[in-house]
Amino acid sequence: MTRALRLVVTTPDCLLVEADGVAAVRAEDESGSFGILPGHTDLLTVLTASVLRWRLDDGATRYCVVHGGTMTVSGGDRVAVACRQGELGDDLAALEARVHARRGAETDADRRARVEQMRLHTLAVRQLLRWLRPGSAVPAAFGDGDGEAEMGGAP
Repeated sequence: MTRALRLVVTTPDCLLVEADGVAAVRAEDESGSFGILPGHTDLLTVLTASVLRWRLDDGATRYCVVHGGTMTVSGGDRVAVACRQGELGDDLAALEARVHARRGAETDADRRARVEQMRLHTLAVRQLLRWLRPGSAVPAAFGDGDGEAEMGGAP
């Protein structure tokens, strides 16, 4: 079993972390928080917005906020994280507050998207009901099959 991990954290813009001598890594995905120790089996997972933590062999702990991304563990000693955005920091409470704010913003954006999707769905159903009403005009895009659309009053 290997004695230490090599951790690499990258964004599309830069290399955030390149650390040898890592004793343990803690990350978070949809299923919750988990840890990686030397000798871990190969793994691929999608990370949520969270604080990535790692402890060096000398006992020092480091932190990095990741705004989603992927984590791979390979060979029992290599951990690679590719994230959209990341930020290093020493104050765990401040980093966790940023993650909390980011998750709140993502939840709000998801909620707005669901509302808009429901609004569009409702409009589509209403339009279909107008078209299916007896005696209403068939839109040109939905002709009767011979290339001619029925002409009539407004739906």
